[in-house]
Amino acid sequence: MTTADARESTPSSKAPRTERGRKTLRKLLDAAAIEFGEKGFHEASITGITRRAGTALGSFYTYFDSKDEIFRALVDDLSGKVREAARDALQSELPALETERAALAGFLSFAREHKEIYRIIDECEFVDPQSFRHHYETTARRIHERLEEGMNRGELREGLGEAHAWAIMGMNVFLGLRYAVWSEEAAPEEVAELANSILRDGIAPRSSNKG
Repeated sequence: MTTADARESTPSSKAPRTERGRKTLRKLLDAAAIEFGEKGFHEASITGITRRAGTALGSFYTYFDSKDEIFRALVDDLSGKVREAARDALQSELPALETERAALAGFLSFAREHKEIYRIIDECEFVDPQSFRHHYETTARRIHERLEEGMNRGELREGLGEAHAWAIMGMNVFLGLRYAVWSEEAAPEEVAELANSILRDGIAPRSSNKG
């Protein structure tokens, strides 16, 4: 997440105005990811976050009013990191299907380094349903936009819509759960290629020409 994104996750009246403040905010969000990821929302505490961040309790209240508020900011933060992971994997322009393969490989690599994202996003459904919905809607929207670009370039078939984007996102989310959080038995690139083969070839048997 960029420094600008971190500021946007914080109430404007409390956004850091100095580099030192931005670094402190970054420490608090990183510590919150560990605290919520290990303990869950209800067992996590503000003192636990500040202890992990190595900051004074007063520093927390400089930027956040409550545990709920930093949790919401953290969900925004993690959503931004997922977006960045996909963007970093797409440094060069690729054909449409290769774009989806590279984006998934980037996400899987990110999820392996930040396994806590799954617990935090799952709990968000009950702690802050609006942020939970926003996370998935914006992710699906990015995929939908990529599909539209692929159709416009003639690289994907016509008629792909929002539901196709949600289907791809669902596949990606559960592949991340299986091959990034539960185990790392397959390389991200290998899993991404498997998923890409489904998009490319489908799962129905291919008809054979017999004379």
